[in-house]
Amino acid sequence: MKIVDKLGSSPAFSFEFFPPKDQEGVARLFETITHLAPYGPAYVSVTYGAGGSTRRLTVELVRRIKQEVGIEAMAHLTCVGASSDEIGAVLDELKDGGIDNVIALRGDPPRGAARFERHQDGFGYASELIAFIRSRWDFCLAGACYPEKHPEAADHDADLAALKSKVDAGADFLITQLFFDNADYFRFVERARAAGVRVPIVPGIWPITNLAQIQRVTSMCGATIPKELLAKLDAAGQPQRVQEVGVAHATAQCRELLARGAPGIHFYTLNRSPATREILERLRG
Repeated sequence: MKIVDKLGSSPAFSFEFFPPKDQEGVARLFETITHLAPYGPAYVSVTYGAGGSTRRLTVELVRRIKQEVGIEAMAHLTCVGASSDEIGAVLDELKDGGIDNVIALRGDPPRGAARFERHQDGFGYASELIAFIRSRWDFCLAGACYPEKHPEAADHDADLAALKSKVDAGADFLITQLFFDNADYFRFVERARAAGVRVPIVPGIWPITNLAQIQRVTSMCGATIPKELLAKLDAAGQPQRVQEVGVAHATAQCRELLARGAPGIHFYTLNRSPATREILERLRG
């Protein structure tokens, strides 16, 4: 089933996972999915390692999640280090495995590379990848967007123009990068609508459980941690208390986002369920 058809009258919750490094990690991943399944996710997504390093495992995991667990699954696909023929082969594998949904991304540079390099027979932008997929396959296509601006974009106007090109190429819906101030999301949606972007824009929420970790992540993706939240996390001290602060903040974010019309919430889970489960229980309560 195509995910865009699930982004209707009721909020759609979804969870993002990454391919584990070993079979023990795969077992833990499926245990996490089992814990989250009772919350009725609209779908789950599985990321794609830098340079396509987890290409085969990503394909296998989304196939297993859909066929064995019975949850709709979406595969991440990037332009990094692959020709159009190689990307086409992955898309054929996904289609043969019964997968209907793909999020098409430019992708981050491989580890050790200073910047993204276009493959000589590949693509340099997510919009090009989306157009390629749309020309030959009938996937439901998602794209990424940045409430606080892509770190490589010259300014907000340039970032919005790049986003519009993804939608014009055929993206059916968008998922945001993580953010911690809802005002950034609502301003971004308003700008996107003014620019003619009409597809659903799903907010991506990262429940903070580790301060050092989230500081590393935000430094790479261009997101910011509000000063008040950072002060609370700094004062929390112990890991359990940091998680309590992070969960409380994410829950408040979700409540406001849903109350003001967001089509759902996409949780960045890091292959763990406790924080996300606690947020969902609080939202239910």
